[in-house]
Amino acid sequence: MRRVSLGGQGLVSTSLGLGCTALTGAYGPADPDEAMRVVRRALDGGVSLIDLIDADAEAERLVGKAVAHRRDEALIAAGPGSVRWDGSVRWASAVRGAGAVRGAGSARWEARDFLSRPENLGRACDASLARLGIERIDLFVVDPDASGAPIEETMGVAGRLQDAGKIAHIGVRALDGDRLRRAHAARPVAAVAVEYSLWQRRAERELLPVARELGIGVIAGRPLGRGFLTGRITSPVHLGPGDVRCLDPRFSPENLEAELLRLRDAQRVAAEMDVGMGRLAIAWLLARGDDIVPVPSTRDLVHLEMNLTATGILLPEPVKAHLARTFPLEEG
Repeated sequence: MRRVSLGGQGLVSTSLGLGCTALTGAYGPADPDEAMRVVRRALDGGVSLIDLIDADAEAERLVGKAVAHRRDEALIAAGPGSVRWDGSVRWASAVRGAGAVRGAGSARWEARDFLSRPENLGRACDASLARLGIERIDLFVVDPDASGAPIEETMGVAGRLQDAGKIAHIGVRALDGDRLRRAHAARPVAAVAVEYSLWQRRAERELLPVARELGIGVIAGRPLGRGFLTGRITSPVHLGPGDVRCLDPRFSPENLEAELLRLRDAQRVAAEMDVGMGRLAIAWLLARGDDIVPVPSTRDLVHLEMNLTATGILLPEPVKAHLARTFPLEEG
């Protein structure tokens, strides 16, 4: 698999990574043995970037075992957010708006916010190192917005962890352009982790241009729109109890019904090219630039194999333009 420079700080990744959110049970039950096979098969397929930024403690332990004898093949990205998803969510708790979404899963969010505070970053890093069984995290992704502290304070602590050799590079979760500049000025940022897909292109408005100006790579999380862009989720009834997507307003019946028109248009393009819709969505992101590394998350070996083949798809310019019109950049 092709290797790319993820930003200008010397961080080298494969063009496609593996997200580990699905291994936490956030999208449904995850079998530990199958999850182990998924991680190892990803490495066999040439993937280096293993994204644990939104994973939990058990996923870190699992990945640690999977890479134990292949450490030089894996680029580990982790962050202070390793808490277990409790599975106690339902769609009804989320339909009233963003406040309800956060409130329904507040235990998880509050735990991440707590770990993201400057005074707790060191302990969070040490805990991840212990669970992973490694001496250094390749990319430690902090969340200055979650901590409530000044960006410079959070970046200062991350810098001290870097100076101590506990992390190789510093990443940040999605910030607006000004805040990304402040973070990078305080301590060089190698990569920014942000949701980015055909279905969610907001990063193009401000974050991506600033990241490119500063030489910061982009880890494109949820590149399949949490499964929507695969075409397998066309109604909330396809989501099981405890699925984190039940808290996402984009998966409400009303929104899905409206978005399906766009999806079907894109599916026609995929059919004309004789590729799956998920592969087409990943290929579109890969074509956005070598500084963008999609990290599709899966707990299924078949889905992993399909994702891996997306790296060999070359999209003609008319197809890229058509997809961009089908899923236009959001306003505001």
